Amino acid sequence: MNESSAAVEALYRIESAKIIAVVTRIVRDVGIAEELAQDALVAALEQWPRDGVPAKPAAWLMSTAKHRAVDLVRRKETYARKLAEVGRALTDVPPPPEPADPEDIDDDLLRLIFTACHPVLATEARIALTLRLLGGLTTEEIARACLAAEPTVAQRIVRAKRALAKADVPYEVPYGADRAARLDSVLEVIYLIFNEGHSATAGDDWLRPALCEEALRLARVLAGLMPAEPEVHGLAALLEIQASRTAARTGADGEPVLLAEQDRTRWDRLLIHRGYAALARATEQGRPLGPYGLQAAIAACHARAVRYGDTDWPTILALYDRLAALTPSPVVELNRAVAVSMTEGPAAALALVDALAPALKDYHLLPSLRADLLVRLGRPAEARTELGRAAALARNARERELLLRRAAELGSDQA
Repeated sequence: MNESSAAVEALYRIESAKIIAVVTRIVRDVGIAEELAQDALVAALEQWPRDGVPAKPAAWLMSTAKHRAVDLVRRKETYARKLAEVGRALTDVPPPPEPADPEDIDDDLLRLIFTACHPVLATEARIALTLRLLGGLTTEEIARACLAAEPTVAQRIVRAKRALAKADVPYEVPYGADRAARLDSVLEVIYLIFNEGHSATAGDDWLRPALCEEALRLARVLAGLMPAEPEVHGLAALLEIQASRTAARTGADGEPVLLAEQDRTRWDRLLIHRGYAALARATEQGRPLGPYGLQAAIAACHARAVRYGDTDWPTILALYDRLAALTPSPVVELNRAVAVSMTEGPAAALALVDALAPALKDYHLLPSLRADLLVRLGRPAEARTELGRAAALARNARERELLLRRAAELGSDQA
């Protein structure tokens, strides 16, 4: 791939969610909208190397996709009555206002999430489709994020698009009970989009800041839309605090910097305080914390520690115990093992990690954590082997480099 093509595809990855969301408003079909957005990408790959990159490349992609959407609608006689509304979209004039409602919100991306999270789809299909449409994730990346087989995820996405089209699902943010029924899936999708930006599963970059920013924006919008929902505030709190560490999570050359080694003076205190405030709203009137709220409380423990050595690990372990009881999963147990290692010692944690090996055999963070524990137990040769395994499983180039460097350092220590 030449440099021009790579730049076009990078831009598309950033802008695709907005393009699909706007085009869905025109064609009312998320599958067709994605195809039209991809058509705009193909057009850019053909024209930009020849004619030069336009002054506003993102606007060019959006305009091209919208024009193609309008052409498609005009070719379908049954949509003739919609031409007046569609014509307005060509000039970037906002669509006609919908009926006023105190709970209404005009946000195309949020509409797209709620549409893709319609109950007509199974939960797994909702998540896979929305990660593709909003996160711009590849099928491989979604499979890794969901700990599922790639062919399975591909089938989920295809079937989900067909099901939405067949059911003629309206493109809207629903109200009342309908909105509540989709909330869990919407929260999970926003969470997974943030996670992909926070620690990219594949590619050359450790972070994808645009994804983090968009997920955080959506979480804030949703908190304003559903102020009485504690888990909405819990998710917002979690993302605010996690996002506060962004500047400290990479070094001068873009290499990952682990939590224990981060310069905490670079953490964004404004975002941390926003996270504290959202966490307080999640617990108003004595409401118990849900899974996102508990993760936010764990993140808050890290944020309150001036130094890594000041971390309140007993409280973190207690919070992980509650989280594991609410949402039992191998990944939660793996994270809990870190807290166990800091409170009960590395031997106790190693036993927990080894028990998780069958469930997480392809998850690179398991051998990475196992290596940390082995180093603390004075078994560097075994730790080096585990770091090699972790590097082989890692798909992110920056993360793989870090794991290999740690393995090499162990080797030099032995020389």
